[in-house]
Amino acid sequence: MDSETSPVTLQNPPDAPQKLVYRTRLPVRIWHWVNALSIFALLMSGATIFNAHPRLYWGKFGANYDQPWLVIGKRGQEGFLQLGSFEIPTTGLLGYTTYSTKAIPPLFTIPNYYSLAEGRQWHFFFAWALVISLIAFLIYAILSKHLSRDLALSSEERKPSHLWQDIKLHARLRFPTGEAARAYNPLQKIAYLGVIFVVIPLVILTGMTMSPNLNAAFPFLLDIFGGRQSARSIHFLCAAALCAFIFIHLLMVVLAGPINELRSIVTGWYRLPSARKDLL
Repeated sequence: MDSETSPVTLQNPPDAPQKLVYRTRLPVRIWHWVNALSIFALLMSGATIFNAHPRLYWGKFGANYDQPWLVIGKRGQEGFLQLGSFEIPTTGLLGYTTYSTKAIPPLFTIPNYYSLAEGRQWHFFFAWALVISLIAFLIYAILSKHLSRDLALSSEERKPSHLWQDIKLHARLRFPTGEAARAYNPLQKIAYLGVIFVVIPLVILTGMTMSPNLNAAFPFLLDIFGGRQSARSIHFLCAAALCAFIFIHLLMVVLAGPINELRSIVTGWYRLPSARKDLL
């Protein structure tokens, strides 16, 4: 048909796939992968360090006969996780498995055998990688306005009604489509900002607090966190928060379309989902 007599044929059908758009800039993609590698290595090497004394305390002191708030251990051939007076059986997962009697089995540790010295070497190396990459990303995010343009919540997005609507849409697995998919949604922004400005800084500062050498240079950190054992507990809780974030992040990637999401974070190019999905 002649396009002049049938202009509607120039438009894509409602269910046709949208064109690729350049959504994720190169510095963001580099930081994502450096950050991902660093955090996975830190979590796994941190598990090796935790295995040296799988108990957590609040305050300045912590030893075998002090009262822990968390214990991962074993009794005979039974593993358990104890939170205060509440105990959870973990045989085969934590505390005791068919191939390990450590609190966290070697499947989840670096190295994949118990070596406190090697675990610390891995941990300190990737701690520096995390710190340097975070500083570089923050400088880029501020100077390029990525922080204010892409991550900061607008006044509309900060409204409780808007946030509640976004929560309900996610609960129904209804993700943004069309032009709305170009930008982060409010829940994504809150999660990313929380990790960048709360969780990772706390991980770094509590890690510094646990170092006797750094205590001499920054003694105020011990006062801020209430002692080395409290810092260790907060460090562990932040690691648990990162694990939860990673799990939810990967789940959302799978549900939203892993090929399209991976293309975006590897190449920067993203195919906007058809707006027709909004009608479902």
